[in-house]
Amino acid sequence: MAANSRQPLYQMKADFFKTLGHPARIRVLELLSEREHAVSEMLPEVGIEPANLSQQLSVLRRAGLVTARREGLSVSYALTSPRIAELLRVARGILTGVVAGQAEVLEDLPEPPALVAETRG
Repeated sequence: MAANSRQPLYQMKADFFKTLGHPARIRVLELLSEREHAVSEMLPEVGIEPANLSQQLSVLRRAGLVTARREGLSVSYALTSPRIAELLRVARGILTGVVAGQAEVLEDLPEPPALVAETRG
């Protein structure tokens, strides 16, 4: 996500959230929020094919959210900022509140009337 100073801030934010708009990328960021991980460690946790994981990591790297470090044949990734982990915690809190609110709304709904089977003879 290269910064373009001619773009309005709201467009840059939209592009940022589009980058986060894939479940595998979110899972990768969650894992990296804990600590640095090698690609081989992330594969079973993310549950996608190696080529797909590589593609998702590339998107995150281009967006400046993760960095890669090669050690021999292994490549390890880390978050570029602890604020990314903070963003994921905030999102979790928001979602927890939304889900709790939805549960309350469902509890407040009246029970639907029982279906009466009509028999015609």
